[in-house]
Amino acid sequence: MKFDDVAVPGGHLRIARFGEGPRLIIAAHGISASLMAWRTVADALPPEWSLIAPDLRGRGHSTDVPGPYGLPRHAEDLELIAQHVGADETSVLTGHSMGAYIAALHGARRRYARVVLVDGGLPLPLPPGVDPDAALEAALGPALARLRLTYPSVDAYLDFFRAHPAFAGHWTPDVEEYVRYDADGDGLGGAVRSRAREDAVRHDGRWLRTEVDMIGSALDAIESPLTLLRAPRDLLNEEGGLLPDDITATWMERLPRMRHELVEDCNHYTIIFEPRRAAVVADHLTTD
Repeated sequence: MKFDDVAVPGGHLRIARFGEGPRLIIAAHGISASLMAWRTVADALPPEWSLIAPDLRGRGHSTDVPGPYGLPRHAEDLELIAQHVGADETSVLTGHSMGAYIAALHGARRRYARVVLVDGGLPLPLPPGVDPDAALEAALGPALARLRLTYPSVDAYLDFFRAHPAFAGHWTPDVEEYVRYDADGDGLGGAVRSRAREDAVRHDGRWLRTEVDMIGSALDAIESPLTLLRAPRDLLNEEGGLLPDDITATWMERLPRMRHELVEDCNHYTIIFEPRRAAVVADHLTTD
């Protein structure tokens, strides 16, 4: 893994390159995640491939890159990253969770060999009368709670994640590395907190739930071959998944060219963190 910095409006984004192969995958992470979310998928790639993943602004080691936030801004950042690493029409674009929506917006403007949306990317309209912030709290739960807290040590932060329903029974060295990477102790005297900024997460979460027409228009505009991979369980490992069956069916009818696979026996997180499921994702990314 090699780190680099890419100039964007307001500062520099941290990016990582996993692998040495000449064929490139550009990968965007989730709403409160970091580039380390892609390590397990990257480890499953064939040797001719490399995966390029940024810390999005307000997250990871790009936490000091300021707003304005919002998914169009992240999509513009992704274009600058694609230019920086020399991505072309033989490259692949992917995103997980919020990153899938960013990939949809970016993929509507640039041709790729394929675009792979991992448990995200489909518009999720708010029910009438539901406040976007209330919907965000209900959907993210522990992911938002951790951003408000300070933990006495890195070990305590690890314990928070070990107790998360999505990771119970699915703890791996890659998950631990992901959590350690997110632990920021600057100026806290031995204590730590998440590197992800709560204001960035909240702004992007509101955008996701209120700009569904823009997301739909982006999906319609993608000309690259398009694949949707879904997890059958959600962020808290409960049955049902982030993307409901009825919404998925609607979009499969609207976009008949979109391939779809429900990846067996995983949740919103383990679809990219559990090695066997990550290998399924890697296969969709690299199979022509």
